Amino acid sequence: MPDSKKPEEKVTRRELSYIEKVWHTVAIVALLVVVILIARVAFNVLLMVLAGVLISVYFHGLGDMIERKTKFSRRVCMILSVAVSFTIIALLLWFMGTKIQGQIAILNDTLPQTISTAKAKLAESPIGAKILAYFTGDKSDKLFLTAQSFFSTSFGVLGNMYIILFLAIFFTASPNLYKDGIIKLMPDSKKNLAKNVIDRISFALKGWLKGMMLSMVLITILLTTGLTIIGIPVALVLALITGILKLIPNFGSLAAMIPGVLLALTISVNTAIATALLYIICQTIVSNIVTPLIQKRMINTPPALTIISQVIMGTLCGALGVILAVPLLAILIILVDELYVKKINDLG
Repeated sequence: MPDSKKPEEKVTRRELSYIEKVWHTVAIVALLVVVILIARVAFNVLLMVLAGVLISVYFHGLGDMIERKTKFSRRVCMILSVAVSFTIIALLLWFMGTKIQGQIAILNDTLPQTISTAKAKLAESPIGAKILAYFTGDKSDKLFLTAQSFFSTSFGVLGNMYIILFLAIFFTASPNLYKDGIIKLMPDSKKNLAKNVIDRISFALKGWLKGMMLSMVLITILLTTGLTIIGIPVALVLALITGILKLIPNFGSLAAMIPGVLLALTISVNTAIATALLYIICQTIVSNIVTPLIQKRMINTPPALTIISQVIMGTLCGALGVILAVPLLAILIILVDELYVKKINDLG
């Protein structure tokens, strides 16, 4: 009798062991899904923190300039920095809003006929006919759905702007509190390394921010002058839009060209071509003059890595991810250099 029960007991144990393994696998997969979802949310929060840090860097830079010019106290200079910045932004939004509202009415009246004329001209050439065929039917629907998905993700960023602004104000009010707090979390043997990494990241972010602001001002001046000479209406508004979109390297320049060329199409096709050439020339001038200045103040990020990081960040986090892809890549390069490359070189 004991011998006849042993095989049954072994089978039962095998069945229980198999069921346990299945449940363990399901639990591990569920845990990984939860961890990935939490990590994605946490990463979005970290992006908002980085955006707040960049705005704080801007406030401190403007405050330093006011302090050098006026010799006011540090606290007064920082208050003036924040107040002046918000005043300028409010005036720009008011000016651009009133001008763009009138221009949209013009576009609604003239743009459909202009687009029809442009399509007819494209259809006259074999290459133009292929372009029209590519952007019609299922492919145009896919393109529209892709753009809709991107912008729905991007406009969700606007709901987080107040959090970013509050973080920026807190970082501006007491930056040393957070910097010293990070250093205190490190063991004594790593405090100097942590301080060096923070200093390098701060230096790189300041360089990126100064370079971007210089690019935005320069492209705005060049485009305002050029569009006014060509005869494009609301030249300053278009230039300001281009300056703002300069925050997004590579893709921002292409997106900024669209409203200018569409407005030029309401005048004539030749004007649209001249406007497109003007955008390309201005972007080339700014890239050749300002980009070297940015690279001197910041880690030299390879162009391919920049585009890859923008695509990945745009897919994951929308517009905020695209804007912060370059400074985030610079931070990653600094961390890899300090925590891995230098240690490997020391061992070698």
